[in-house]
Amino acid sequence: MITIILPVQNEEKYLPHCLDSILSQDFPSTEMEVLVVDGLSTDASRSIIQRYQSLHPFIRLVDNPSRTAPYAMNKGIEEAQGDVIVRMDAHAEYPSNYLSALYARLIALQADNVGCVCKTDVLHKTAKSLAIREVLCNKLGVGNSTFRTGCSEVMRVDTVPFGCFPKKTFERYGLYDVRLTRNQDIELNKRIVRKGGSVYIVPDTYCTYYARETFSELAGNNYRNGLWNILTVYFTKTFSSLSVRHFIPLLFVLSLIGGLLLSFITPLPLLSLFLVYGLVVGGVSISLACRKRLNVFCLVSAFFVLHVSYGVGSFVGLLRVLFGKRE
Repeated sequence: MITIILPVQNEEKYLPHCLDSILSQDFPSTEMEVLVVDGLSTDASRSIIQRYQSLHPFIRLVDNPSRTAPYAMNKGIEEAQGDVIVRMDAHAEYPSNYLSALYARLIALQADNVGCVCKTDVLHKTAKSLAIREVLCNKLGVGNSTFRTGCSEVMRVDTVPFGCFPKKTFERYGLYDVRLTRNQDIELNKRIVRKGGSVYIVPDTYCTYYARETFSELAGNNYRNGLWNILTVYFTKTFSSLSVRHFIPLLFVLSLIGGLLLSFITPLPLLSLFLVYGLVVGGVSISLACRKRLNVFCLVSAFFVLHVSYGVGSFVGLLRVLFGKRE
């Protein structure tokens, strides 16, 4: 039996799409259960879950008074009846072979976790949202993250989005770290690999993640991602919980701050930084705009918002660690 664990909180906009894609799976519904672990949503999420639950008995609503994803996952694992745990996200949709493909590979590879490429899309297609979607798929935006940029063969990797685990993986390597409001998936995968386990990405299926669609939403989400990169290192006491790519935006923002301070003496460092950054981002944006018929101004803006908000989040996280405000 497979247990799907779906942490949610105020996801009324995306939840129906996600649940419909789960119901469309070619895996037998008699051999799966869906635990929708809700962090006491204040929008229509709970009523949506209850409506689906009334029609499909294998869907169950579970309360998560602690409200964060790692608590939701651990509660779901504790209540799971399945021998295999699949972690899903309400911001995503899944093709009909998602469960069957990951399950087959999990058995064949005897892996501790198996995942797939996570394609980025947006619900509402506008010049701005399409630019954001493209930036979140581009190496200049997300670095060398294989699960975002794609794979054509089975590969051992350091992390995958979401994941399909034997339940014994959690007995062997531990549960999700409840101190981590974000990065709990990355930290768990890194911990599995660090302790000798195996994490694979496979090309047999994919999932579609729905990104934020405005610059303010993009900035808010990536500010929190950057903030939690630093806090993750602090709580786990190891840089190996993350990858080098997670800290590049921090270096960019520190360079901006350093250039700004030096501008009282000479403006050359700051001007040089903006020139190099502008040439790189502008060149990539113009290329993408020409090839995919996107708005070049929106592309440049999306890159800048992503890099700066992520880096500022990391900078604030660093200040919190240094000055003891880590709660």
